[in-house]
Amino acid sequence: MKFELLAPDQGIGCPVTHCLQLIGGKWKPVILFCIDGGVTRFGAMRRAIPAVTKQMLTQQLRELEADGLIDRTVFAEVPPRVEYALTARGKSVLPIIQAMRDWGAADMAAATPSQAS
Repeated sequence: MKFELLAPDQGIGCPVTHCLQLIGGKWKPVILFCIDGGVTRFGAMRRAIPAVTKQMLTQQLRELEADGLIDRTVFAEVPPRVEYALTARGKSVLPIIQAMRDWGAADMAAATPSQAS
C-alpha cells in the first residue's frame, strides 16, 4: 500500500491543509453557506450570523475574496451598495459545505442532551 505524505506544511502540498487554508475557521463555511442561500449583503449577513463581529465578518469576506471564492460588487449609488456572490471556485466548495451541514444536522439529531454543546 502506498501512503501519501500529509503534513500541515504548505511546502509539502497537503491537500487537506490547502482546503483548510481556504475555508477553514469558524466563519468562512457559514459565510459561504449564507451567500449560496441568497444572503448577499453585509448587513443581511450580520443579521443571519449574529455571533460574528463586524470586524471579523469584514476580515473573512476580504480573505474569501482574495482567495477567489467570492466576488464583491460595489454599486455606484448613494449610499453605496455592496453585494457578494460566489465565484465558480466558490461554488465548487459547496458540496463540502453541504456535507458539513448534513453531518451536523445528523449529529445534532443523534446527540444526547449531555453531548450537545
